[in-house]
Amino acid sequence: MQNQNPPLTENDISKIILDAAFKVHSRTGPGLLESVYEVTLAYELRKLGLRVERQVPIPIRYDELTFDEGFRADLLVEDKVIVELKSLEQLARVHSKQVLTQLRLSERKLGLLINFGEVHLKHGIERIVNGLPEERQRIRGAALRLLCVLCVLCVSDSCLGDVFEFKKSHAMK
Repeated sequence: MQNQNPPLTENDISKIILDAAFKVHSRTGPGLLESVYEVTLAYELRKLGLRVERQVPIPIRYDELTFDEGFRADLLVEDKVIVELKSLEQLARVHSKQVLTQLRLSERKLGLLINFGEVHLKHGIERIVNGLPEERQRIRGAALRLLCVLCVLCVSDSCLGDVFEFKKSHAMK
């Protein structure tokens, strides 16, 4: 009987990608051309047994038509996670929008924007989500914590009652 491992989730894959990205960055340093990081990161991920595609076209689908003027994902890992690589002094908001657009057009849930131009790679990583269930739970939990903080600041009995009712009706399971 074969021992089948469960399929990797997007979050599992992203952790592996980031570990490999830190390895590449520590060995090559910041500021090289994007193509260097694309080739070396793909190599590191393949060494770990992951399926990696480079420069994957993402077409635009509209009114039952397909337009090939779409985008290209730098890396697509395990057919689940899009990785967009940059080597810039600083990321702009348009770079996050680029990844979100790729996620929506391809109907994928998780993208990583990695800027190898940063001296410290941890400052150049953005995780972009398009509907992962655990992300919604995290947001709901953060909203509840904010309400609890506001509740402590407010001494009104009616406010406390409203927050308590919110907690009961939105309790995470």
